[in-house]
Amino acid sequence: MSAIRAKVAGRALGAGDRLPSIRSLAATMRVSPSTIVEAYDRLAAEGLIRARRGSGFYVSPATMPPLALTEAEPRRDREVDPFWVSRQSLDADAVAPKPGCGWLPPEWMPEAALRRAIRALARADESLLTDYGSTRGSPALRRLLLARLAEDAIEASVDQLMLTGSGTQGTDLVCRFLLRPGDTVLVDDPCYFNFRALLRAHQARIVGVPYTSSGPDVASFEQVLASERPRLYITNSALHNPTGATLSLPTAHRLLTAATAHDLTIIEDDIFGDFEPERSPRLAALDGLNRVIRTGSFSKTLSASVRCGYIAGRADWIEQLVDLQVATSFGGPSPVATEVIATVLVGGSYRKHMDELRQKLMRARRDVARKLQALGIEPWLMPRGGFFLWCRLRDSQDATAVARAALEADVVLAPGNVFSVSQTASHFMRFNVAQMSDPRVWDVMRRALKAGGAA
Repeated sequence: MSAIRAKVAGRALGAGDRLPSIRSLAATMRVSPSTIVEAYDRLAAEGLIRARRGSGFYVSPATMPPLALTEAEPRRDREVDPFWVSRQSLDADAVAPKPGCGWLPPEWMPEAALRRAIRALARADESLLTDYGSTRGSPALRRLLLARLAEDAIEASVDQLMLTGSGTQGTDLVCRFLLRPGDTVLVDDPCYFNFRALLRAHQARIVGVPYTSSGPDVASFEQVLASERPRLYITNSALHNPTGATLSLPTAHRLLTAATAHDLTIIEDDIFGDFEPERSPRLAALDGLNRVIRTGSFSKTLSASVRCGYIAGRADWIEQLVDLQVATSFGGPSPVATEVIATVLVGGSYRKHMDELRQKLMRARRDVARKLQALGIEPWLMPRGGFFLWCRLRDSQDATAVARAALEADVVLAPGNVFSVSQTASHFMRFNVAQMSDPRVWDVMRRALKAGGAA
């Protein structure tokens, strides 16, 4: 019975599939046919399978379990599973150190500006507090976003922009629009681990391309496009996650040339763009939103609680993505969320907040890098901005073992292979410099490095 349940849960047997005959399964499992008969009868009584007279036993469509994403590929140690890292970070105690998470501490966010914006909601029209959001989202926030896109030399019209419930939802909508199960998608290696998690949810075939200090390795990128024919490429151009690298202009041009030659669509996630001291090249600007789709949100810079994302792309694609968002969410993002964000952005407090944040992060990167080096942990590079350091552990230590040891002290780290499609980053770890001011982090790190041992 357990063997049949496992095959159904793992999708080896699908709804309507015929089970092995009683005699063949008995021979395979080396049990008597009567044992198989009893097992089948019990599973039929549970409703998992059903009998067809003279034909055999079949999986019942009515009891087919939902897709178990965490079992969609071979099981690995939980410290290197994207879903586990995300859930542990999100569910951790509010005061627990989170050096492996991907967001800033509450005290680093513009709390005063957010409170003023929320108080202003009390004077808003009642429809803003009670109605659904419009299909494309708040016109006021979209106008502000169009002006911000223009700062990146992206000339977009109002029909090329829509708001979404979050940046992740924006990427999800594009994947729903473009992909079918089994399609090949190209990601950086290493890449933001939730790209991998999301693509697993879409049952895509994921292929990685090595990432360098100036962007993806172009020769490998071109080779993969020719041999694998991916439908989509997902990346961060500015302050790449997890490496902190910045895309160079020559690399950007070569990427777009190759994408055009192989009819490749690109999602450029710009969620970390505002952390840059000076703006770096953007694929969306060089491409003119033809085959590059720009996504982003304010979860990292304003609030992960008041969530709203956006998609900028071809007008005809945006029109279809709007319909898709209506079908899956019945309208755009929360009007309350978009009003709060627009209110903060329209004043001068946001720019002041980001100026101060960039300076604060620059000091934190230097301080954390110095402390890590004292432990024998070397940054792969020093980023121009942002809050991540991608580091190689001392003596080629296994990051998973270190993360497992740190977990015993309730500190969640982000080991390298969670970001790596090829699983070749076992000696790397991503650190969030803004989440490492608590002395407990360093005490746990010292003990975890010692407990983790050398490879």
